[in-house]
Amino acid sequence: MKHVLSIYVENQPGVLVRVAGMFSRREFNIDSLSVGETEKPEFSRITVVVHGDANLIDQMIRQLEKMPVVRAVQRLDSANAVTRGMTMIKVKADDNNRLDVLKMAELFRAHVVDVQTTNLIFEITGGDEKVTALTRLLAPYGILEIIRTGEIALERGENIIADYQSEREYYSKNLL
Repeated sequence: MKHVLSIYVENQPGVLVRVAGMFSRREFNIDSLSVGETEKPEFSRITVVVHGDANLIDQMIRQLEKMPVVRAVQRLDSANAVTRGMTMIKVKADDNNRLDVLKMAELFRAHVVDVQTTNLIFEITGGDEKVTALTRLLAPYGILEIIRTGEIALERGENIIADYQSEREYYSKNLL
C-alpha cells in the first residue's frame, strides 16, 4: 500500500541523510523523495512516498518522531491531501507531427518549455495517472527522455503540520 509521509525537520546539513538512512536501515525502498525549505527558513519539509504495511509505517513514524531534528511527522491520506509531482518529457516533434504533439499536450495542460527543430520538451504537473496517460499518448511519436520530481503534498483544510508539532510537544511534556 502506498503511504505519503510529510516530515517537518530542522533545516540543517545532514538531516536528509539521517532521515533517508532510517528508511534504508529498515530496508524500505523510497518510491519518491522531495525536500524543500518551508515558509520558515529554519525548517524544511521532506515528503517521502513508500509502499508497505500500515503497521510497519506506524513503526517508522514512531522512529522518525524520536529523532531530535524531526519536529513533526504527518501521514497524508490521499482523500485529505493534495499531491503533485512535476515531469519533463522530451518528445520527437518535427514539421510533420509537431501540431499533433502540441494538441495532445494541451489536453493535459502540459506546458512547452523548450522548442527545437526535431523535438519539444513539455512540463506537466499532477498525479501519476495524468502523467502516465500523457506518456502513453506521446509514445508513438517517440519519447526521447523523461525525468520526474519527487511528489510533494499538503493536507487539505485548516490543519497544518505545525499543529502536529504542538501536539507532539504537549504529549511529550505531559506524559513523560
